[in-house]
Amino acid sequence: MAKSYSDPNFLPFTRPSIDEETIAGVAEVLRSGWITSGPQVREFEAQLSAWCGGRPVRVFNSGTAALEIGLRLAALSPGDDVITTPLSWVATSNVILEVGAKPVFVDVDPVTRNIDLDRIEAAVTPATRAILPVFLAGLPVDLDRLYAIAAKYELRVIEDAAQAFGSTWRGTRIGARGDLIAFSFQANKNITSAEGGAIVLPGQAEVALCEKLRLQGVTRSGEDGMDVDVVGGKFNLTDVAARIGIGQLRRLAEFTARRRELARHYFRCFDKSLGCELPLDDFEHSNWHMFQVVLPDYMKRAEFMGRMRAAGIGIGVHYPAIHLFTLYRGLGFREGQFPHAERIGRAIATLPLFAAMSEADVERVCTEASRILREAKP
Repeated sequence: MAKSYSDPNFLPFTRPSIDEETIAGVAEVLRSGWITSGPQVREFEAQLSAWCGGRPVRVFNSGTAALEIGLRLAALSPGDDVITTPLSWVATSNVILEVGAKPVFVDVDPVTRNIDLDRIEAAVTPATRAILPVFLAGLPVDLDRLYAIAAKYELRVIEDAAQAFGSTWRGTRIGARGDLIAFSFQANKNITSAEGGAIVLPGQAEVALCEKLRLQGVTRSGEDGMDVDVVGGKFNLTDVAARIGIGQLRRLAEFTARRRELARHYFRCFDKSLGCELPLDDFEHSNWHMFQVVLPDYMKRAEFMGRMRAAGIGIGVHYPAIHLFTLYRGLGFREGQFPHAERIGRAIATLPLFAAMSEADVERVCTEASRILREAKP
């Protein structure tokens, strides 16, 4: 019989660590009577700004909202093209459609699983206005090369760093350099606010518009002045969520160090003779948001997931290739266009990795995975 997710012995692929101080802080917010956007949001933004080297940061109710606002700040409009990857959560390209622009997919590098920078320039056309790279599993792309390409063609960059909070590039934190950087604080991220996200802005010039787009386009003045000069949304973060984020942010270094230790243990324990493709062992830049393997051809992912779940271990799928979804096939995309993303998207499996895990948990995952793979191997 398959293990239940409510079974205390079940090992999920991720689980947030919320300490008692944070729980008590949330209770204080609830008792305060100010539970929507207020002082906790301002404090969270201030702490995030300090973490990002003093750059302005504004928070949102999701990482998806942060990405959409990034595109709007970049003045994307119908008829514009945005170059991005087909191997990501579908929100990455959905927000491009949301602002009326067109996603232009570029295949991934099979080693990093990120957008292949060698292929970007061939995809640039007179309609191209921006590049939207994704840092899959927390591993950033080569930001020096990326921004050199963007500068050459005068393109905006919106970094989908949803999974990369705590990652670095050549010693600089993701978010402390670059154009527009969007983070997610959803429940499975390295730090969480339950749901939430943030955007890091290149300077003060775009702060006012960012704030207007976040909340119905409203600008307030004086005691009762109000005006609306742009269409905005309802994307604000609550103080309850912000208080969770504040508690999580102070533990970021602890969480990141622990994830790296666990990832190293995966590399030590995983049986490399069974044909799985392991992630790039980059411990300089990645925050190790996920530890993902690409299964060999002889192992069907659904069977692997089912058998691992029966053994009390949860496996995630991050992600199927976006362009093969019905919505995107309807836009003219088809199988065979991006073979690396398609192959990886069919077979990628996310193994458990979260800060509260033990080395024994990693060993258990590797032991069960090896058993299942050996039994399936022809």
